[in-house]
Amino acid sequence: MSLPNWLTLLRIFFVPLLVVLLLTTAPNMDLWAVGVFLAAAGTDFFDGYFARRRSQISRLGILLDPIADKLLISAAFISLVALHLVAAWLVVIIVGRELAVSGLRAVAAAEGFVMSASDLGKTKMVIEVAAVGVVALGPRFPRLTMLGDVLVWLVVWFALASAAQYFWGFWRHLETRTERAGTAARVIVIREGESAREGAKDAAAQ
Repeated sequence: MSLPNWLTLLRIFFVPLLVVLLLTTAPNMDLWAVGVFLAAAGTDFFDGYFARRRSQISRLGILLDPIADKLLISAAFISLVALHLVAAWLVVIIVGRELAVSGLRAVAAAEGFVMSASDLGKTKMVIEVAAVGVVALGPRFPRLTMLGDVLVWLVVWFALASAAQYFWGFWRHLETRTERAGTAARVIVIREGESAREGAKDAAAQ
C-alpha cells in the first residue's frame, strides 16, 4: 500500500483516540484532544501532497480519503454535542450532509465515475478543522466562544453549498451521459437505415 493511503488509514485510526480524549474530563485533556485532532487533520493535507508528488493517486485513495474526513469530522462534532458545546440540530445538518454526500459517491461509483473533492468541499473541511479546534478550547478560553459560534455557522453554510454542488454535478453527469447514449443510438439507427436502403438498391440493380 502506498504512503498516501497509509496516511489516510492513520486518520481513521485517530478517530477513536480523539473521541476518548474529548470526552475525558481529566486536566489538559482538551489540549491533547485538539492536538490529536490537528495531527489527524494534517494527514489530510499530506496524503494529497504525497499522492501528487509521487504520482500515487489511486482510485482507492480517492474513495477512502473523503470517508476518513467524514469519520473524523463527524466524530468530533458529535463529541462536542455530548459536551454541550454545539447545538445538536446544527450537528445533525453537518453529519447528515456528510452521509448524503457519501451515499452520492457510492451511487456515482456504481455508475462508473468518481466524484473528486470540490473547492467548496475543501474549504468546508478547513473551516471544520478550525471550528472544532476553537469550540473545543472554548471552555478553557471563553473569549473564543463567539468565534467558535461563527465558525460553526460557516461550516453549516459551506456544508449545504458544497452538497448542492455535488448533487448538481452528479445530475449533470447523468444528463450528459444520457444525451451521449441517445446520440449514439440515433447514429446506429441511421447507419442501419442507410445499409438497408443500399441493400435494396443493390437488389433492384440485380
